[in-house]
Amino acid sequence: MIQLKNIERYYRSGLQKSWVLRDINLNIKQGEFLTIMGPSGSGKSTLLNIIGMLDQPNNGEYMFLDEPVHKFRESRLTELHKNYIGFVFQAYHLIDELTVYENIETPLLYRGIKSKERKSLVADVLDRFNIVAKKDLFPSQLSGGQQQLVGVARAVIGKPKLLLADEPTGNLHTSQGEIIMDLFKELHKDGMTIIQVTHNERNAQYGTRMIGLEDGFVRSDVAV
Repeated sequence: MIQLKNIERYYRSGLQKSWVLRDINLNIKQGEFLTIMGPSGSGKSTLLNIIGMLDQPNNGEYMFLDEPVHKFRESRLTELHKNYIGFVFQAYHLIDELTVYENIETPLLYRGIKSKERKSLVADVLDRFNIVAKKDLFPSQLSGGQQQLVGVARAVIGKPKLLLADEPTGNLHTSQGEIIMDLFKELHKDGMTIIQVTHNERNAQYGTRMIGLEDGFVRSDVAV
């Protein structure tokens, strides 16, 4: 599904290069649940952003479903975002002015899905995530755990082939975090490919494979 070949990411400061990722070579199969771990500053979020096409490498090749992402124009990247990739962020990134229902519906609007189908899909997700009673509330009226549930619901409503999660339980209590991780486990069982960045050893055990980053290099790659 994903092939990264000699991926490098750096920032220039005058004549100096500040390296974030170096010589990253990864193959990720469809249906894997991959965990990226490593100390702060090791390049975890940057790698996730490159995989999610939110950032571009300075060097290297990126193949997604056998297509060369490194050669794509912005319009094609936007199309892939809409149709293939879901994101879950630590900071939730819900739209404050929209209700829970409207936040969850937003990706379907971008994809031009008709009203009747949107209503059906949102109703199914609200029910699955047990948040039907919250559908008319605004993000400010929800707890952190509830906001993150809404964020996950929004990320998966379009049935993306790939779900990317950056520290998805970082701001949550243990019990709230377990609810999120159990949902990921269910989604993975349903065939979704998931890549998560986490510091949490317990969360890592939900995955099928773990890579360790250090100083921008992949230092380990093991099955869980």
